[in-house]
Amino acid sequence: MELNIKHMRDVTSQELIQIYQARIRVFVVEQKCIYQEVDDYDLDAIHVILSNGNDIVAYTRIITFEQYVSFGRVLVSENYRNQGYGRKIINETINKINEMYQNTTIKISGQAHLKPFYESFGFHSVSDTYMEDGIPHIAFEMRTQI
Repeated sequence: MELNIKHMRDVTSQELIQIYQARIRVFVVEQKCIYQEVDDYDLDAIHVILSNGNDIVAYTRIITFEQYVSFGRVLVSENYRNQGYGRKIINETINKINEMYQNTTIKISGQAHLKPFYESFGFHSVSDTYMEDGIPHIAFEMRTQI
């Protein structure tokens, strides 16, 4: 397993194709969400990639806003699920955010059924359940470590 944390300018063409294939496979095909998966946030994002050879095992992207930091597009590829890689990619993502920013808020939108998972990292829910792309979600927040 190899972990890479890269700004888009450092992502290779091959890595970019692998990232987009994994994201489309999970979010568009598996979850049956028809939407424009690739967006402008990718251009300035920090991409957190856990890979095994040419396979994307797990992935997130970190996006910086003026008042807070967020991460999203959290995925674990189907063949690697239930092996702790979701926890690993979230831990690595939070660690990178803590390294980059002090005393700021991390805001995410997570699928409602993953509420206990996100709470186990220190996130707390700040919304009721709402629908996003036909899937129940909850807004979560936490503060970075000082």
